[in-house]
Amino acid sequence: MSDTSTSAQSFNTSNAINPLAAKPNTTVAYTDGACKGNPGAGGWGAHLIFSDGCTQDLYGGDKETTNNRMELMGAIQALTHSPHEHNLEIWTDSSYVKKGITEWIEGWKKRGWKTASKKPVANQDLWQRLDELCQQRDVDWHWVKGHAGHAGNEKADELANLGVTSSSENTAILNSQETAKKKEQIVTDNTQNASDDWLKFDPLGFDMMDDELDAELLDSQTDSQNHHDTMITTDALAAENSNEHHATKTISDTVMPDTSTNNQIADITADIETSSEADTPKFDGDTSRANPYFIPLLPKPIHRHESDRQLIMDTETTGLDPMKGDRIIEVGIVEMVGRKFTGEKLHVYINPQRGMDEEVIRIHGISEAFLTDKPTFDQVAQALYDFMDGAEIIAHNATFDMNFLNMEFAKVGMHDFAQRVQVTDSLVMAKQQYPGQKNTLDALVRRLDVGKQDRTFHGALLDSEILAEVYLAMTGGQVTLAIEDDTQADGGHTAHASFADLASLLMTSSSNESANQSWYAALAEDYPALKDKM
Repeated sequence: MSDTSTSAQSFNTSNAINPLAAKPNTTVAYTDGACKGNPGAGGWGAHLIFSDGCTQDLYGGDKETTNNRMELMGAIQALTHSPHEHNLEIWTDSSYVKKGITEWIEGWKKRGWKTASKKPVANQDLWQRLDELCQQRDVDWHWVKGHAGHAGNEKADELANLGVTSSSENTAILNSQETAKKKEQIVTDNTQNASDDWLKFDPLGFDMMDDELDAELLDSQTDSQNHHDTMITTDALAAENSNEHHATKTISDTVMPDTSTNNQIADITADIETSSEADTPKFDGDTSRANPYFIPLLPKPIHRHESDRQLIMDTETTGLDPMKGDRIIEVGIVEMVGRKFTGEKLHVYINPQRGMDEEVIRIHGISEAFLTDKPTFDQVAQALYDFMDGAEIIAHNATFDMNFLNMEFAKVGMHDFAQRVQVTDSLVMAKQQYPGQKNTLDALVRRLDVGKQDRTFHGALLDSEILAEVYLAMTGGQVTLAIEDDTQADGGHTAHASFADLASLLMTSSSNESANQSWYAALAEDYPALKDKM
């Protein structure tokens, strides 16, 4: 194995985590696979970043293979060529690999390498090889969206394409300069091939089809230009549903407060204040890929001590349970004072320092690649705390959001957050007003005919803006009509009691009572039985 003299890029910004940065006592590996024809000529690649900052590029291929086999080979080679004394962090854009090794494989082994439908597991030889290597290591598995601009994934993709053209089972071990030379040569060769037969020229493998029968797309939002769109078999889906899951290891270390937090906030605020539209491209709202142009909104709490200050809030997270290591990745807040919008909004994306499952990404549309350069929670905690301090927090299913916020603030030493705010749960209110009905935010939007924005993804700021309209619509008539909120009227009677007294007077009207008795008397002449009861 040749030594590599290239060092990983250092972390050089105050509020970003570089995906190519070295990590203490950890080897970071980005792996990928590619195939032209599928089956056809295929290649695998792995970009390794060692704890000392050195990097290593690996690639290889086969003249006749499938995309899934190449994805597996990329991971296998990363395990083979990384030091055993360090943890290993593998990033792959293959759901087939990530879910297979973290969820499905235990079920396969219990059934003698059979799927839930009793069929032999595809690529069993490689799965067994990968499983054997994993038994000897601490491995953290992460999924990243392919062809979305993630620096590590792009490097692995380049190597996998080098592997396709090599069409050799021998492993090439190169430093970055050698990789660049190989890539340049491949581009030249591909250009020549294209001139020979442009109909068959497919450098990115757009013609690939999954090698397993009866497959369906796991991630319906995968870009159509992803040359290795992830496909899983119905057998794999059945295994997934068999409840024989293998827990995924995640990074959830407690971040303790330090004296640099205020400086980090100041740096973020300074970046916002010094940026201008003239020299900074506008953020296009795309959170499915690496996108550095988002500017956090972290306003100063200029209305903090005003009465009737309400903050309509929503969060997005990596999962459902903060006690199992899930983290906040987005906070959106809209401010109202006296039931009127002040124009102040808080909006920030947060790097959770861990991975996410595709099911969660499909809900909020926020990819791991997008979050890699965003601030961590400890860097924005003070700004969030100050903005929410003393306010009434309104959230839909508020317990969920508050559990996550309490956990995040506790990690940085702010243990009194729950005591500093008042919480109103709009879901509880909706259940009281519309018992027995569906009371999701979408259902309330339709029922109340408000907040008709596009909600393809459940972004935190968008949901907060919609919830504000829903909340105002739900509470618009409560001052005078709500049974629980009687208000004082003249003479010491409540408004609700006055309405009840009026109804009582209508029921005991003398004219109505006289007419009613006359009607009964007329009927009694024709019906003696009725006359006896009068």
